Amino acid sequence: MTMANLEQLKPPLKWAGGKRWLVPKLWRIWQDYPTHQLVEPFCGGLAVALGLKPEIATLNDANPHLINFYQQLKKGLNSDLMMVNDQDFYYQCRNRFNELIYNRTAQTPEAALLFYYLNRTGFNGLCRFNSQGFFNVPFGKYKKINYCQDFSLYKVAFQNWQFYRSDFENLTIPHGSVIYADPPYDVEFHQYAAGGFTWEDQERLAQWLARQNVPVITSNQATERILALYRKLGFRVDTLLAPRRIACNGDRTPALEMLAYRNLV
Repeated sequence: MTMANLEQLKPPLKWAGGKRWLVPKLWRIWQDYPTHQLVEPFCGGLAVALGLKPEIATLNDANPHLINFYQQLKKGLNSDLMMVNDQDFYYQCRNRFNELIYNRTAQTPEAALLFYYLNRTGFNGLCRFNSQGFFNVPFGKYKKINYCQDFSLYKVAFQNWQFYRSDFENLTIPHGSVIYADPPYDVEFHQYAAGGFTWEDQERLAQWLARQNVPVITSNQATERILALYRKLGFRVDTLLAPRRIACNGDRTPALEMLAYRNLV
């Protein structure tokens, strides 16, 4: 295991709205804060954290299965699940995963491996749950899937990273932090976790970010109301075209993205 291996470490999951494409732009900002802690209230697929590689990070998400997966990786998750690109096996694993959810035993290594397998094998890389909290993404029908069988590098990378499942307002933001917030987009599809993310949540997040006394960067779909909200709260707002690599309907049309800033040097 070498530093070169860690430098090239990629996000382990497919993730809708992933920000790997944005890392070069964020990196130019991050270079002014090399010793700071990175705080992500919506860490998602970890594209930003693994791209910026902070020494210390607080990484939070509302999705309990996502956070369990990362916590299990940090503990040294061993892959003992046969992973095959097979429709019947996929639905067996989906049923087993939902059984664990139903029995309230989904915070385990088994659940983490099933979550990984379902994410890599399911349709379009979606992570979607129904109103009862059960995973309902259909089989993906990929021609070939490269499954990870050795997660040991993630254990090393996550050594000084803390993973939480909390509402963003419950996070403690110490001095010497940089916040990067990438909430679910202000669009119709927002069922990343049971309960969704409403417009009231968008407003609550923007107001919470505006109250912070540390550097803040946030991204979102550049809808008229999102742009107006952040400008009204005193953020510097830019727009840029963002690629869509995963979408609920398969649409890959570039989308207009907002990037807003406060308290940068």
